[in-house]
Amino acid sequence: MMRYQRITAEKADAVDRYQYVVVMTACLVLTLPLEFLFGARVWRRPKRLLVAIVPVLAVFTFWDLWASAHGTWTFDRRYTVGVTLPGGMAVEELLFFVTIPICTLLTLEAVRNILAGCAPIQQRRRAH
Repeated sequence: MMRYQRITAEKADAVDRYQYVVVMTACLVLTLPLEFLFGARVWRRPKRLLVAIVPVLAVFTFWDLWASAHGTWTFDRRYTVGVTLPGGMAVEELLFFVTIPICTLLTLEAVRNILAGCAPIQQRRRAH
């Protein structure tokens, strides 16, 4: 019985370590079809994407580092992959600061195209 509990605990630890990365990956995978079905054109305009991401990344990275340095919050090693960036920030934070703006832009551009009636999926339906 003890061996089973140890193996289960080890598996739970492994799942805990990667759950944040899995959620961020799922966010990107689930919003990726918006690029093609609704013509979001986020990935096809890399300069515009960078203009949207870099300020968010800069501000929130600074804020995160400041808050961590002042004890406002910390990162629990059980829920991170163990890669720490300079300043003590978990790599998952950086992943979040890049992933969420991309998913937001994909959603925003898809909704704009849907409301304007110019999403590729809408045009294909009209053609039939």
